[in-house]
Amino acid sequence: MAGSSHGHTPAAWTGVTIAFIGFCVAGAFMVMAQPVGFWAGMAIVLLGGVVGMIMRSMGLGQPKQNGALAYTTTAAAPSAPREPAAVES
Repeated sequence: MAGSSHGHTPAAWTGVTIAFIGFCVAGAFMVMAQPVGFWAGMAIVLLGGVVGMIMRSMGLGQPKQNGALAYTTTAAAPSAPREPAAVES
């Protein structure tokens, strides 16, 4: 996954950071046996997901890719015909 830049966006980092803070809050209040604080922490976890989705819709996330591969060519270089890769037996 490191080679695909999966999740290396401001939307992903922000959403996960907020969710992690909520997880820590919920865990602390669970140890202290305070159900209201636990559920407040769980609400913060959900808030992290919502913030991440909002940021992604604002263009701060990784763009969606359809199943087809996108080939880009530069204007200066003519596009060469693509040949299938050789399959070794």
